Amino acid sequence: MAEQRVFSMSFASIYKLYIQKAERKGRKKAEVDEIIRWLTGYDEAGLNEQVALENDFRTFFAEAPRLNPNAELITGVICGVRVEEIEDPLMQKIRYLDKLIDELAKGKHMDKILRKAL
Repeated sequence: MAEQRVFSMSFASIYKLYIQKAERKGRKKAEVDEIIRWLTGYDEAGLNEQVALENDFRTFFAEAPRLNPNAELITGVICGVRVEEIEDPLMQKIRYLDKLIDELAKGKHMDKILRKAL
């Protein structure tokens, strides 16, 4: 199977788009960062380093300290595909992140986005 083009895309370039999407909907960069840190385990310095290095998505997720164990609670459709049914582990992580940013842009409460019990 052919390599997915998104795997080699710069995380930093997509990160900027995530921020723009959130800010257009009245959300903040800090919320985008919180979501990314929750999913990947990066701390603020680690996330800033990944952006500065302009690593691709493959490297970004390979170097992530840990995927949040509650990531499996992320369900729903993104780009016409159910995220819980994506077979490629890297593509699933990318789509998890896309789904969380979509939820933020749609105005969902941060506790729900981060799969916290209310």
